[in-house]
Amino acid sequence: MPTRRQFIKQTASAFCAAGLTRLSEAFQTPPSRPPNIVLILADDLGYGDLSCCGATTVRTPHADRLAREGVR
Repeated sequence: MPTRRQFIKQTASAFCAAGLTRLSEAFQTPPSRPPNIVLILADDLGYGDLSCCGATTVRTPHADRLAREGVR
């Protein structure tokens, strides 16, 4: 059976080890944010119907901006 002194040493060692583990996580760089994903759902709309893809019948300025500023 461990003595009181041994118990206190073991408990203090366990708390220090747990604290050092958390301390190392504090110095790591934070993970980068995932990209925003925009899903456009429209009935009877193809990529050829958007002015950013060359269509001239209908102007689509907001979709053009999304295409211009987005990642392909």
